[in-house]
Amino acid sequence: MPADLAVIGIGHLGLPLAQAATAAGIATIGYDTDARAITELRAGRPPVDCSLTATEFRRMISGGFRATTDPAQLGRVRTAVICAPTPLGEDLALDLSAVGAAARELAARLRPHATVVLESTAYPGTTEDFLRPILEEGSGLRAGRDFHLAYAPTRLDPGNRAFGYANIPKVVGGLTPACTEAAAAFYGRLTDRVVRARGTREAEAVQVLETNYRHVNIALANEMAVYCRDIGVDVWEVVRCAETKPFGFQAFHPGPGVGGHGAPIDPNYLAYKGRSLGYPLRMVELAQEVNGRMPRYVIQRCATLLNEHGKSARGARVLLLGVTYKPDIGDQENSPAGEIGSRLLGMGAQLSYHDPYVTQWSVLGRPIPRADAPYEAAAAADLTLLLQNHRSYDLQGLAVKAQLLLDTRGATPAGAAHRL
Repeated sequence: MPADLAVIGIGHLGLPLAQAATAAGIATIGYDTDARAITELRAGRPPVDCSLTATEFRRMISGGFRATTDPAQLGRVRTAVICAPTPLGEDLALDLSAVGAAARELAARLRPHATVVLESTAYPGTTEDFLRPILEEGSGLRAGRDFHLAYAPTRLDPGNRAFGYANIPKVVGGLTPACTEAAAAFYGRLTDRVVRARGTREAEAVQVLETNYRHVNIALANEMAVYCRDIGVDVWEVVRCAETKPFGFQAFHPGPGVGGHGAPIDPNYLAYKGRSLGYPLRMVELAQEVNGRMPRYVIQRCATLLNEHGKSARGARVLLLGVTYKPDIGDQENSPAGEIGSRLLGMGAQLSYHDPYVTQWSVLGRPIPRADAPYEAAAAADLTLLLQNHRSYDLQGLAVKAQLLLDTRGATPAGAAHRL
């Protein structure tokens, strides 16, 4: 049966969309050029950077979802959503090469009257100035006249049990009002509320604001953590009290660093147009600087704690608990555990790790031994470092077992461990 929807890019963005569409009764295909990933999907194994469980994915397949590497399938759909990754490059610009490749594959097969939506993280102007020319040149069709073109920022929070696709309002902005309505009609089948932006640039700027809001506020929490420790104050108690204010405050918590797929976006870096605004977003730059130095601060705390207990980092047995970027999922994207692990290895520490969602983990290409029994491993380690507070961890029991415990998440009971 021909599909109504093609999700292009089957990863942490694309699979949740495909799941929601399949559940809504929309015939959906997932297209990706990664043949190995498609083989895994066909076998019922979703990627680790996706919040879907194997059971949920098997339910998708039984609901009619199909994964394919055949670009010819793109010519049979009415709606195509591009969910290609856009990581930050070395120049701090978003790498749009995967979006461009997806657009070229789609353009060669684009049907008149189809709706194309970009969901990948993008700068304001990407849909109109980067994506539109590729689609028009490759298809011979004109956006806004022969097909609909829109942008819809992603808002999913992997592992969040309270908010999923259906109850998170979806923002859409089209090249024309008709484009906006076409995209809104599609997303209206998946979510309870669709919010219409004035255009694609406004919708793209929503993504910039929401992503940077998170990073800036986490940076403030991290600065407060360092400050509070210097003056002998428990930052976790400060946050607990502050969040009782019913207005003007939203709680963000410090940690060992910032991970995930939502990289801080500075629109000063518009690599695809070869120009800049001429000035940086200072708050974004400062947030990157503050959050980027937290792994080094954690290492400093580790070295100090070991020294206070008559031990050197060189040769110390260090157990890392939780190496994913969020609790209760297996996604390791940009997790600070990688940098922390590499710095500990550089200091001569003997590393081991435990994570209920990660069966194999390596640092700098070096496999790190996995502790099968985390509490016994904590008892044997000179230092246990809690990097991610997975729900399955018994933190009270861990605090009792561990010789020396540094909690970077403020999750252990007050006084039970050293805290960030």
